[in-house]
Amino acid sequence: MLSGRIVAQFSESAALKEAALAALDVPLQDAIAAVVESLRAGGKVLACGNGGSAADAQHFAAELVNRFERERPPLGAVALTTDSSTLTSIANDYRYELIFEKQVRAIGRKGDVLLAISTSGDSPSVLEAVRAAQETGIRTLALTGRGGGKLAGILRESDVHLCVPHARTARIQEVHLLVLHCLCDGIDFLLQGEKA
Repeated sequence: MLSGRIVAQFSESAALKEAALAALDVPLQDAIAAVVESLRAGGKVLACGNGGSAADAQHFAAELVNRFERERPPLGAVALTTDSSTLTSIANDYRYELIFEKQVRAIGRKGDVLLAISTSGDSPSVLEAVRAAQETGIRTLALTGRGGGKLAGILRESDVHLCVPHARTARIQEVHLLVLHCLCDGIDFLLQGEKA
């Protein structure tokens, strides 16, 4: 009985990854190009999300600042999820919805990229960060699922929407991790070519 549940989890995850390729191939290419354009111009990537998406934001920033699968110079990336003093002071003094928005306004610059991660697309703190990015001249890469939620409705034409075609949070998060690894690989490829 337990084995059947495990098999079902693996099967559903594998099937979604295959199905998601059609929806994500072109947006992934656009997202990679946007990040590389920003980095080449001296910009950086700001990443945010809540819960598991916060962990994904930190994972992505670490892969850029340190390295992904091969040696290269560090790349500019900041996870807006890691400074507990900043996060708690904003949440306490203002409201939780502004925890990323105020950081985008403080350290974001025109030409940077915001990686906004929300499995539902409805996270108020992520929505506020995207609005701040738009006002600052920062392009957004929205990583969502479930049709994109409210986030899909506020994206600009210059933004990139990477929406996993599924409704279950666990499956969306699994594809998000694959998307982040594709981003890292593509960024390294465009910056360094085929060299190991």
